[in-house]
Amino acid sequence: MDRRIIELYDEYTHAPLARRDFLERLATLAGGMGSALALLPLLQANKAAAAQVPADDQRLKSERVSFPGPEGELRGYLARPADAKKLPGVVVIHENRGLNPHIEDVTRRMALEGFVALAPDFLSGKGGTPENEDQAREQIGKLEPDWTLKAALAAAEWLRTEDRSTGRVGAVGFCWGGGLVGRLATADPKLNAGVVFYGRVPPLADVPKIKAQLLLNYAGKDERINADVPAFQKALDDAGVRYSLHTYDGVEHAFHNDTSAARYNAEAAQLAWKRTIEFFGKTLKVA
Repeated sequence: MDRRIIELYDEYTHAPLARRDFLERLATLAGGMGSALALLPLLQANKAAAAQVPADDQRLKSERVSFPGPEGELRGYLARPADAKKLPGVVVIHENRGLNPHIEDVTRRMALEGFVALAPDFLSGKGGTPENEDQAREQIGKLEPDWTLKAALAAAEWLRTEDRSTGRVGAVGFCWGGGLVGRLATADPKLNAGVVFYGRVPPLADVPKIKAQLLLNYAGKDERINADVPAFQKALDDAGVRYSLHTYDGVEHAFHNDTSAARYNAEAAQLAWKRTIEFFGKTLKVA
């Protein structure tokens, strides 16, 4: 697909670009509105492709949960192996599309790897993630950063003290959620591990506060995010933070999201996921 189209969609999903303006610019690039509308299914999330692990998989126990947040109740999706007693916990932080079927599926994938996995819905206070992803992006864009950090801290603490958790907790996040994982690591000294998928870097002045080990996954073609990575890496080195960083050449932002055909890259996604599971195994599954 034309790189200009990918970049336009990235601008649409991460900047205040009205849908009408997006479609008009897409039509110009695609050669007409008909062609633009034909491209949309390749760019937007395909909910039908969301489940690698069925919601009713008998190997898992999945449920809707609620827990105290910074201002009222937070809701989330919890998954764990059906036959397990106590396991390490992983907070799964969604993209700016909210807690959708894809993130629920990722949560089940994590649970199958031997973790208690919690995906909070950061739009709980607005009635939950809406079906329309444009509405979800708009609502997430209006969330206060301080509130989202407090909500992430609340999710990690609830999972840390949950009956089926060993108390060791990590977090993984994608895009918007990846950025929040970085901020969570600066604010939660009890966080054991954090995995970032193409998320914005946290404030560099806060990097010395990080106690968790980090795994950082970036997309080679993601110029918007990658512009800040060298300074982040220097801050991590200067602070002595334990981390590993991987850049996947030739792939787009959101390469792990298998519901987005235009940007998904199976090879990079599988390798990054393998590294994620191995990393959580080493950092969380310890005595």
